[in-house]
Amino acid sequence: MSEFVTPPSLQSDDELAVIAPSSGGAAEAPHILELGLERLESRLGVDVTVHPSARQSDSYLREHPAARAAAIHETFKDPDVGAVMATIGGDDQLRVLEHLDPAVLRENPTRFFGLSDNTNLSLYLYNHGIISYNGVSLLSEVATPGPFPEYTERYLRRALFEDSLGELEPTEQWFDMTEGWNQSKAEFAAAEPERHDTDGWTWAGSDDPVTGRLWGGCLSIVRWHLMTERYLPEPDRLDGAVLALETAETLPDADRVKWFLTAMGERELLGRFDGVMVGRPATESWFDRRDEDERKRYRQDQRETILSQLQRYNPDATVVFDVDFGHTNPGVAVPVGGRVTLGPGEGIVFE
Repeated sequence: MSEFVTPPSLQSDDELAVIAPSSGGAAEAPHILELGLERLESRLGVDVTVHPSARQSDSYLREHPAARAAAIHETFKDPDVGAVMATIGGDDQLRVLEHLDPAVLRENPTRFFGLSDNTNLSLYLYNHGIISYNGVSLLSEVATPGPFPEYTERYLRRALFEDSLGELEPTEQWFDMTEGWNQSKAEFAAAEPERHDTDGWTWAGSDDPVTGRLWGGCLSIVRWHLMTERYLPEPDRLDGAVLALETAETLPDADRVKWFLTAMGERELLGRFDGVMVGRPATESWFDRRDEDERKRYRQDQRETILSQLQRYNPDATVVFDVDFGHTNPGVAVPVGGRVTLGPGEGIVFE
């Protein structure tokens, strides 16, 4: 597919449909689902419709990948739906892709928002020339502990209602996803996650600004696509593109990140990108708590590992670290397939 389509922006009479194309987190925590729905409606002013899949159990969704694909088809085809948002990620959306009909998606381009496992659908849509938005899911970025972050709201509003995400700015503070769902909705909404000051973005590699289409997402999912070889784009479609990568709350160590990038390099893929945009890494989760020294070392090891492999396979790439998309909050839903400019003097600007 040589031409990309940006799905139409959400209009005042459109609905945003919430679906579960990955796991059943919303069924496990219906009060967190309700918090996310309330914030979409009250803070962003959107009419929300909840597809039946969003309330299905994790076991049902795991056993019925075709039903998850059907939910994607139904919401994309619905003339009343102007945007679709995943409840949360998971670990097996790859099994959904074979049940998708690209003609249905191409004929009914709709703005899709998801994170983590939903990178599977973003990469699939990329292959068929449809731009999607990677970095925000309902339960993890909208239904956050504490107040809804203004930063997330600002860029989600742009991604929903405007033709372009425009220029990004770094957030001033960030926090890991460490709050459990065992609290009441009121307690969760009033929680105070541990916040950390940022130093903005870190630039490396070439100082030259580059412009290209964004491809990538959660590193674990991109790795699956490399392993299966069923859903990769033709290599020359990545020439001059910008690679986006971020790591999940599973906290892969530096060696795993190195091995992944080595495989991309040896497949002669890593060197095709003109730019690389690395999301701010999660440094702990509710099931893996770490002290500040461990977290600082984790961030440093990951950055050094990525730079070492880029120096080996793509030393001329323009690289930016700590962009606020991925498994930390607040976050931006970046348009996979959209054109972006990266450069120390240009910043990060989406067309």
